[in-house]
Amino acid sequence: MAIETVHIVQAYVQGRGRGLKAEQQMGCKTAEEARRKAERLAPLRLGVVAFSASADTEMGDYDESPVILFKSGQLPPPWNED
Repeated sequence: MAIETVHIVQAYVQGRGRGLKAEQQMGCKTAEEARRKAERLAPLRLGVVAFSASADTEMGDYDESPVILFKSGQLPPPWNED
């Protein structure tokens, strides 16, 4: 089991009705790269969040308490909790 830190950007667009639809996640090499990508996407999407998490990518197991690097706009739970 190889645990590594992954840096992810998740953007959201308008879904059906008032719902949000998640776009495909973008993996980044560093936390700084993830934050910069999220900041650039923020004006173009309804919501965006960048986060880092520990993960066993081979098994698909991700940490349940990721570190939020950046968030903006409308986000679904758990991202919309402060």
